[in-house]
Amino acid sequence: MKEMDKMSPDNNREIILQLICFAIKHRKIMQHYLDKTGVYQAQHRLLIEVFQNPSASQNDLARSMEVSPATIAVALKKLEKGGYIHREMDEGDNRFNKITLTEKGNRVVEQSRKIFETTNQKVFEGFTEDEKSVLLTLLQKLNHNLTKMEDEIKTEKRKDSKL
Repeated sequence: MKEMDKMSPDNNREIILQLICFAIKHRKIMQHYLDKTGVYQAQHRLLIEVFQNPSASQNDLARSMEVSPATIAVALKKLEKGGYIHREMDEGDNRFNKITLTEKGNRVVEQSRKIFETTNQKVFEGFTEDEKSVLLTLLQKLNHNLTKMEDEIKTEKRKDSKL
């Protein structure tokens, strides 16, 4: 009997464990390589966000990263102190700062992008394009199911708060 014929709903737990193990290993490996750039993992994410959204305000960054403005403010302060970003007062509104990368920040973003690219290549070594396509479709289905569960939880919380 083929391996696929043996698959049953009992394998759900093992599949979830494999996904969790993958995520943990991937994070550790990425952290190892990203540490060499001198910037913490969360700061990489913020630097890349600034790179992709030049002159974005702190509030824009907080919204796009789905974190509080206070969290962004603390991270930006550290990045500015380290010489990775520059904040400039918005000419139209003094309450807002436009965030831009310095040359040092751009170098870290480029290093990070190379690390991500190299790691992605190694992770998918030996995979055909068809296999990657099937995996992507399956992961999208899993993500869709999780999104539905999140929506159910939000609805449940709204109902509970009205009681």
